[in-house]
Amino acid sequence: MAAGTQALAVLWGPTPKPKRGPKPTLSLETIALTGIRIADADGLAAVTMQRVAEELGVTKMALYRYVPGKVELVALMTEVGLGAPPSGPGRQSAWRPRLETWAMRMYERFSRHPWALEATVGARPIGPNEVAWLEEVAAALAGTGLTGAETLDVAAALVGQVRMVAQQAAAFGTDAPEQALDATFGALVAGREDRFPALAAALADTAGGTNQGLDFGLQRILDGVELLISRR
Repeated sequence: MAAGTQALAVLWGPTPKPKRGPKPTLSLETIALTGIRIADADGLAAVTMQRVAEELGVTKMALYRYVPGKVELVALMTEVGLGAPPSGPGRQSAWRPRLETWAMRMYERFSRHPWALEATVGARPIGPNEVAWLEEVAAALAGTGLTGAETLDVAAALVGQVRMVAQQAAAFGTDAPEQALDATFGALVAGREDRFPALAAALADTAGGTNQGLDFGLQRILDGVELLISRR
């Protein structure tokens, strides 16, 4: 069975029960949480089948009875780490507050587990929790007049904004990446205001400002979606 097929079986199928050997003593959730603890502390590269097995007090061969390999392990960690979509405004609420809550909760999940930013790119096995996040966007926008393609594009735009700010926050090690970037550019422009006058003026105007990059971008995306919907 190919690695991708094995991962999908782990994510979507019933919990596998080894046909041979001793009675299972671990659960997939326990294994995933162990990998998550390692990744939270030391990054995704530190997660290996050997280390997870050691943390669980079993042999690597014993761990393979539950999870076929690292691809499946990381997929399982992502599924558990990101979790199910949040409970926010109910399905009878307007689409905009629902998507605002959706985006902010996704940012919180990525902030809690920065390794998930690396784990959720490219072709990979995707579990039911991630699909449920996309379902929430589709459900919020149902009946607005947007096409299916536009609905999926809205989801992509929101995810892009969330990921960009979360990546910056992880890179700078702060919940206020915009302030860190302002400080970086401010130091570079200082003494060179004649060369970068417009940027110097903009940076000077940020003094005392708040960390609003995520919300500002989110609101502008939703403004555009609202305008599109109103034109329909």
